[in-house]
Amino acid sequence: MNHTQMQPLSSKELNYIADSIANEEAIIKLCTAAASVCSNAQIGQELKEHIQCHEKHMQTLVHSLQQHQPLASSTTH
Repeated sequence: MNHTQMQPLSSKELNYIADSIANEEAIIKLCTAAASVCSNAQIGQELKEHIQCHEKHMQTLVHSLQQHQPLASSTTH
């Protein structure tokens, strides 16, 4: 979908994305804490992979918000 076809996000959608970002951050923090005290190398590796996966999710969500930022700005003027 190109920029001219995107519609501004509703406040409910923005809240959902913000909540999802917060959830991803919480999961990353929990996995990071668990990996730092884990003595099993396999489990530690799995946790690191989960961290990378959730960091990608968070980047996708943030990127989505950034793409919609110009739309939000243009509707408030």
